[in-house]
Amino acid sequence: MKATYKHINTGTCSRSVTITYDTDTHIIEHVEFELGCSGNTQGVAKLCVGRKLEEVKDILKGTLCGRRPTSCPDQLAQGIEDILKM
Repeated sequence: MKATYKHINTGTCSRSVTITYDTDTHIIEHVEFELGCSGNTQGVAKLCVGRKLEEVKDILKGTLCGRRPTSCPDQLAQGIEDILKM
């Protein structure tokens, strides 16, 4: 069964990230950032497709953007953490 989750980002140029995934297998089917650095967010999104939620969270969590305490990839990981808590 497919589900879509929208995470509102904080501390980044992108406003939000939407994650579509299979609820049974936890496989990511689509990731889309609203705003942010277009090439970087598109690249991160493409690399996530076909991977398990847990794997992507573990890889991206804690990634920083310059002096900011977070980044678009880190916000994606936080969104995935929210999904996994449901």
